[in-house]
Amino acid sequence: MGTGRTFHKRPKTRPKKNPSDRRRKQKSQKKRLLALGMSEEAVRRLTSRQVLDLLKRPSEIAGRPAKT
Repeated sequence: MGTGRTFHKRPKTRPKKNPSDRRRKQKSQKKRLLALGMSEEAVRRLTSRQVLDLLKRPSEIAGRPAKT
């Protein structure tokens, strides 16, 4: 029973994650929060996980009053 091709595969079918793509996605997600009515200061203080969690339910953000 050999190891075969399993340990020699290159990440061609599923490419490696790219830091520049990640930054681009995070920037566009923050722009979406701003467009939904959140204040720029509040968006700047959020972590990337908090941004993702908020974007799961955009209707709740639109109904919430903006904190200043």
